[in-house]
Amino acid sequence: MNSMQTGHQITVAIPTYRREHVLLESLDYLLALDVSPEEILVLDQTETHEAATEQRLRELHDAGRIRWLRLAMPSIPQAMNRGLLEAKHDIVLFVDDDIRPEPELIAAHRAAHRAAHRAHEGVLVAGRVIQPWEEGRDFSGETRFRFAGLKPFWIDEFMGGNFSVSRRAALSLGGFDENFVRVAYRFEAEFAHRWRASGRRIWFEPAACLHHLKDGDGGTRTYGEHLTTWRPDHAVGAYYYCLRTGSAGEFLKRPFRAVATRHHLRRPWWIPLTLIAELRGMVWALALYVRGPSHADQTVRSKHA
Repeated sequence: MNSMQTGHQITVAIPTYRREHVLLESLDYLLALDVSPEEILVLDQTETHEAATEQRLRELHDAGRIRWLRLAMPSIPQAMNRGLLEAKHDIVLFVDDDIRPEPELIAAHRAAHRAAHRAHEGVLVAGRVIQPWEEGRDFSGETRFRFAGLKPFWIDEFMGGNFSVSRRAALSLGGFDENFVRVAYRFEAEFAHRWRASGRRIWFEPAACLHHLKDGDGGTRTYGEHLTTWRPDHAVGAYYYCLRTGSAGEFLKRPFRAVATRHHLRRPWWIPLTLIAELRGMVWALALYVRGPSHADQTVRSKHA
């Protein structure tokens, strides 16, 4: 397909951290699409890759099939901001680094932006995401919204592993808040809050579908499981989101909700450690909030790998 004729050229941006074979597999899927993106950015936060991964990424970069950018520190929102800044095209499609796209992923995102542009200025397109436990399920009868569903909706939030947005519109809001550290829990929700507050909307397009492979290594899994840790890596984002969006009630209720789970009912010895993680996350979030949001530095662009 000649994208110049259809308009709305797309850069696919892939933040990645400590992923090896599954990253290469995801790239192979994207490169094999009949309707492919005009550009693929790999925003690589991995310190050192396995030799085979390093070699393959270098080959793809040198051949001009991807742009491989090495970033100094692991940060999901910082990598995504770099994607916005580096993208050569105005529509940036962010996907996870452990995915299998459906054949129409790119075409559906492009078509949704084309239709949305006619109907409403400033639309973020959220794509369908099928998780491993949802494979094979029939969603045709679902009436309530879910990200694996088949019905298009106007929605309030989106998933960070399959959405496309105008880079100019996103950067006009400052991009993503880099104060969402470690797991960066709720960074998408905070951006969605600012997006909708600016008068823009979010459209769920089920035709823009991918399968999330949810690889067990790397990515946010590097920081462990939120139910079995005393570290604040998961909790800090939740509290920071509450502070940034004025959700004081949720801020105060969260420590109690964090331990009101089946996991803690069956394993009560985890309650003290979870509360420590929550309180540490609360203090960390307050410090980040006092410092103020950390948005995209639009004066700096990284050097290509």
